[in-house]
Amino acid sequence: MKYAELANTGVLDQPVYEPGKPIETVAREFGLDPSCVAKLASNENPYGPSPKALLAGAKALNVAHLYPDGGCVNLCAKIAEIRGIDPEQVLVGNGSNELLELLGHAFLRPGLEVVMGAQAFIVYKLVTKMFGATPVEVAMPNFTHDLEKMAAAVTKRTRIVFVASPNNPTGMANSAADLVTFAKSLPDHVIFCLDEAYAEYLEAEPDMRTLINSGRKIVCLRTFSKIYGLGGLRIGYAYGSKELMDVLQRVRQPFNVNSVAQASAFAALEDSEFVEMCRSENAIGRKFLSDALNELGMRTYAGDANFVLTHVGDGVGVFKELQKRGIIVRPLGGYGLPEYIRITVGKPDENKRVLKELCSLKEESLVGINYE
Repeated sequence: MKYAELANTGVLDQPVYEPGKPIETVAREFGLDPSCVAKLASNENPYGPSPKALLAGAKALNVAHLYPDGGCVNLCAKIAEIRGIDPEQVLVGNGSNELLELLGHAFLRPGLEVVMGAQAFIVYKLVTKMFGATPVEVAMPNFTHDLEKMAAAVTKRTRIVFVASPNNPTGMANSAADLVTFAKSLPDHVIFCLDEAYAEYLEAEPDMRTLINSGRKIVCLRTFSKIYGLGGLRIGYAYGSKELMDVLQRVRQPFNVNSVAQASAFAALEDSEFVEMCRSENAIGRKFLSDALNELGMRTYAGDANFVLTHVGDGVGVFKELQKRGIIVRPLGGYGLPEYIRITVGKPDENKRVLKELCSLKEESLVGINYE
């Protein structure tokens, strides 16, 4: 018998996540010098981790023969101090993707539904289908979560509602006040998961602590992969009620977060000066890219995160041509947006370079870019 015949029901129907192409792969494929390839595809921090995080991670390697702190006690305490909550309200995971999967392990099964935006982070759908639940996708006018329509999509079968603000891959954020109103509107059998992966880029972050402490079923997710520049270490955290964290702890694998990641994340939280620099530089670069691309004739949504969403007509075609020139962006056909690409905000020279190459593509008419 083939493995496919032995696999559990639904496994073969499970979509496969496609990450951004690595620098080394593109360099090898097109005969380029890896040091000259700019990766602007995965919303990584172009300034890397903070120097404090690098030092802490290097120090942690000296005791890498020991198992990590299985409960991430020190890091949970640090996060709790910053968030103004109790350490028991925090759960650290192997990236926020693991935390999404833990929610599935704990709360999803066949017959239940999960409400999400039609152009929301694709892992919401992957996790939903993994556990046999049904994804209910709600249209996103202007690429923003329509909270009223999402509330209307909730039924007795709904178990989780996912909202990312700012949203990936569209970059648009809902107002803090609208998110609070939405959370209050949900019935008691629904868990509201607010994905705050890009919240550090906002001028005013949403605050769900009062609702959480009042008993509302809310879980918030944060990551160290974006503004903190620790994507390669895979670390994020969830916060909510003690009751919810206790449930999630029961489906968490022991020693799920390595010691280098824990030490680096702890130090990153203490380097507020580095974070503020990254936030400031990102805002400047995001405005530069969006203004220049709109002027070029590509309708561009600046959003509120560390990337821009750009209409080019032939997303895959532009993606392929830019790769030949040593620039990696993200085509969005998998999100139902084949005419768009997502461009991570890079350093100033990278932002100028991708703009220059897009101008060149327009002049050479190598791909069917739809200029408005």
